[in-house]
Amino acid sequence: MRIAIGQLWQESNTLNPLPTTIADFEAFGICQGAAILERFAETNELGGFIQSLRAWPERPEVVGMTRFAAWPSGPVDAKTFDVLFERMLNAFADAGKLDAVLLALHGSMVAECEPDVEGHLLERMRKALGSKIPLVATLDLHANITPRMVENADVLVLYHTAPHVDVMNTGRRGAAALRKLLIDGVRPVKAFRKLPMVVPAERANTQDPNSYSYGVRKTLEGWERNSFVLSAGLATVQPWLDIPDLGSSVLVTCSDQAPPTWAERACAELANDVWTHRRDYLPELIDAGDAVQRAHRSADGLTVISDSADATTSGSTGDSTVLLSELVKYDWPRPALVTLVAPETVVDAEKRGVGAAWTATLGATRNPRDFRPITLPVQVRNIFDATFILSGHLAEKLPIDMGRSVVLTHGNVHIVVTSRSGPHFAPQLFQTAGLDPFTASVLIAKSPCGFRAAYAEHAKQIFVARAPGCAPSDFWKLPFQRIPRPLWPWDEC
Repeated sequence: MRIAIGQLWQESNTLNPLPTTIADFEAFGICQGAAILERFAETNELGGFIQSLRAWPERPEVVGMTRFAAWPSGPVDAKTFDVLFERMLNAFADAGKLDAVLLALHGSMVAECEPDVEGHLLERMRKALGSKIPLVATLDLHANITPRMVENADVLVLYHTAPHVDVMNTGRRGAAALRKLLIDGVRPVKAFRKLPMVVPAERANTQDPNSYSYGVRKTLEGWERNSFVLSAGLATVQPWLDIPDLGSSVLVTCSDQAPPTWAERACAELANDVWTHRRDYLPELIDAGDAVQRAHRSADGLTVISDSADATTSGSTGDSTVLLSELVKYDWPRPALVTLVAPETVVDAEKRGVGAAWTATLGATRNPRDFRPITLPVQVRNIFDATFILSGHLAEKLPIDMGRSVVLTHGNVHIVVTSRSGPHFAPQLFQTAGLDPFTASVLIAKSPCGFRAAYAEHAKQIFVARAPGCAPSDFWKLPFQRIPRPLWPWDEC
């Protein structure tokens, strides 16, 4: 048996004015052929594929195709889209005769010329494979699942968790579903419901026993323990996509050995329940100034403030100064930590050197539409390479390279400035910068929900700030032009 694996992963944000280019994929990591098996055998979905397939008694030959991944940002430009597909489909053709294909996708990748990138890829691959060769793909639970995706993949396997702490296990589940198709010879029976709703990410915490999402996760995991269920998932969708066919989805895929209508009944039951509980996803927001003031009043513990509107994990630009402008109003007993994406500032600080002091203009270099710069006296505390291995939310042993970076200080406010976007919530980023995120007075996490996996056990209090940016939780207040209507919460459906 010959089973090909590959990855096309990026979460797009159409509100971000910066397009994703081939340079962004090159920075995050392009990999081809056998190198995929060598470099990603312990990482994320690809690692789940590789480890599972190598454990099969039949010992299939695992064929690496291509791995294209880029950090969440604006839509992929048309030229990059063409390059990606040319290289991916060439690698697919070069793989030769195959018995099955496993793909690690995101599900919310948008190009300037194609709003449904994953659907386009699955359609092209299905056409080349024919109807009999199994094609299985994994998806983030923030995928925008389309009928084209469902039609062309035999099974779509979604993350069950947010924060995303089951990424590698989702790869294992994808391989397990493929085994039932390829070895056991079952045929997939799909049930798919598209819901006219989009929900904020802040309260979709599947790890919190008090949340509605926790119960959904338990339901899905329970269904998948049935031998006849190949996959069951809820995709609450990436909200910042101004595209046709936007909406949450429930997808249940069973084998043809399932009780008649089981998949349809389960899918309808969960879809109706999610619709009924849609308002449970609406978060409690606190004005940025109030959040910082409350953090200053609570000096004996760590306060984590989510700047979710500028979450780099959600495809925002990472150059907001809204929380920074509030932090510098106070004297902090322990460090106050905040991040910026600003390559020009990194170059300037590196030229000046460690210890240099000057008055710098910071922020709003990438998104002046939503943000305003701030001018501050700062000192260069550290210059470093922001390279580390990310595990936890979003990752299992995932190499991260955010480029040359610096730490600037203004009093006890520490500003971690990176050349490239990345996980601007990760403890590993602050630790690589020489800072201890867990003993800080306050930490600004540019993440709507996933940061909780790292900080929930350490934080005395957590707030979600109301602020501008490309990824606001009250996204329905922004002008969307292409979405289907009616769609909640834009409309009371």
